[in-house]
Amino acid sequence: MILPFTLQQLRILKAVASEKSFTRAAEVLFISQPSLSKQIKTLENRLDITLLNREHNKISLTEAGKVFLQYSERVLALCEESCRVLNDLKNGDRGNLTVGASQTIGTYLMPRVLALFAQNYPQINLKVQVESTRVIAKNVVNREIDIAVVGGDVPTELKKSLKVESFVEDELLLIIPKSHPFAIKKKKIINKDDLYHLNFITLNSNSTIRKFIDNILMQNNIETKQFNIIMQLNSIEAIKTAVSLGLGAAFVSSSAIEKEIELKTVEIITIENIKITRNLSIITNSDCYQSKAFEFFYNELWTLKNITKQ
Repeated sequence: MILPFTLQQLRILKAVASEKSFTRAAEVLFISQPSLSKQIKTLENRLDITLLNREHNKISLTEAGKVFLQYSERVLALCEESCRVLNDLKNGDRGNLTVGASQTIGTYLMPRVLALFAQNYPQINLKVQVESTRVIAKNVVNREIDIAVVGGDVPTELKKSLKVESFVEDELLLIIPKSHPFAIKKKKIINKDDLYHLNFITLNSNSTIRKFIDNILMQNNIETKQFNIIMQLNSIEAIKTAVSLGLGAAFVSSSAIEKEIELKTVEIITIENIKITRNLSIITNSDCYQSKAFEFFYNELWTLKNITKQ
């Protein structure tokens, strides 16, 4: 059977769907726009179906295009996987690895892990994707990511296709400005009622971490809806800066405030009898070929965990 498409046409369709523009897709693939347009037209003619809507200079996938793109991504991922297998056989310890991380982990924890790994295995080429837990999990299922560390809950519909392993605990700490009266106390411990007298700076209400913190506090009979939230920001960095400037209090991951603790720009306070922790997970695709580069990184993660425990 002669297939009605080429791998290059699948790559082109994927790029157009991602960039939503023929011009940008051509730039990403280092080909001319006329050549790209011709390949899309040829693909649609051979499949005898329209894959892209072209309306008012806007590009979007048709229903057929969405279905075909899903299979295209799987085909391309399998092709890349087959190349990795052959490279492993040919090059031994050399290889490529795509690592994923959810947003807070990708910003604060993963860079240290990657730096250590790169020192120990300089011959391995690393690519990193930082997205929401849902997007990372989906990309692991689709074989676009080899291994990932995430902090949020993996969607139920994706769990059946993944291996999810508990990795380490991440504590979420309450930080306040150095100038706050609570920071001057000898014992940096407050009770539940004190929370209602703080001005809070938070992530937006759709944030996974925000929802997780609210749930833990509500389980401890704390009415988070009664908190005085003075500001909602879209990044941990912005929140830390706002707290250090004396604008309010915030809950942040322990991995995100190491620099601030060292520089003494914020103060950590403890809520009496309450500790907020979440499990970080390693997610992999058991059906996917696990290269030597994968094995090296996987083992490095567990070594790091054991060192952290000591």
